[in-house]
Amino acid sequence: MKILGIGNAIVDVICKVDDSFISKNNLTKSTMKLFFDENEFKKLLIDLKIEKTVSGGSVANSIVGISQLGDEVGFIGKVSDDEFGGKYEEGLKKENVGYFYSKKKEDLPTGTCLILITPDSERTMCTFLGTAGKINENDVSSDVIKKSEIIFLEGYLWDEGEPKKAFNKAINSANKVAMSLSDLFCVDRHKPHFLELVKNKLDIIFSNEQEITSLIMAKNFNEVINFSKQLNKLVVVTRGEKGAVAIDGEQVTECSVQNNLKIVDLTGAGDLFAAGFLHGYVNKFSINESLEKGTEMSSRVIQQIGARL
Repeated sequence: MKILGIGNAIVDVICKVDDSFISKNNLTKSTMKLFFDENEFKKLLIDLKIEKTVSGGSVANSIVGISQLGDEVGFIGKVSDDEFGGKYEEGLKKENVGYFYSKKKEDLPTGTCLILITPDSERTMCTFLGTAGKINENDVSSDVIKKSEIIFLEGYLWDEGEPKKAFNKAINSANKVAMSLSDLFCVDRHKPHFLELVKNKLDIIFSNEQEITSLIMAKNFNEVINFSKQLNKLVVVTRGEKGAVAIDGEQVTECSVQNNLKIVDLTGAGDLFAAGFLHGYVNKFSINESLEKGTEMSSRVIQQIGARL
């Protein structure tokens, strides 16, 4: 197997609503709200008509993208044996992704992200992590990890306790480790741990400019470049309209963005960029060609609704 993703297994539940639903439920349009109370979350779903369900989560989106490019891939993520857990597994199998997790009835339900689309095409998200955030080392198979060329982890999944043990087991069994820093919130919350991972445990690091700048408390992008050169690892940074850059030891490769794109929805841009880059990397493309493939994939996904092509 080329690449095995390990991440939050979250079912995206897409519903169309009007603006009054957003204000009535005290939500802030175009943001993501994390719910910790299952009943409060379920109340939101009661009157909604579900348009579509998608097997989501950041790394899962990347893995599906890599599968669509023709590579053999797999995914490990924790779900419960419930309706959404069944939908999650089905959704991945439909995309030719091997799902290496045996679901059973858990105390918490399958993780869900309610995506509310208002008439102006804005997306407001409500996430209940459920059992996805409770992944532990028993959920991660060393045998499956050893059979993959690269494992791809997401920063969203890292947390003290059981998820950390699952992370360490995966890293210790892997041939090569890639990880996405995922989100500025994750970086700020876990800074010393992420810094230790970046310096000592990872082979390939995906980040946007804000995340890595915050991680190393850089004053400018030159500091990011210098820090990355000293690591002697492959650091891939997306910079919005400034394109993307890969730093591999002393080698710095830049790639510009595609022009005149009709941007509809930025969801999944980073996930699909990582998909394109990793596809290039495992198929022995040059760093420049891998950056271009990542840029092409992210350019395609932002011209449509949703994080899947």
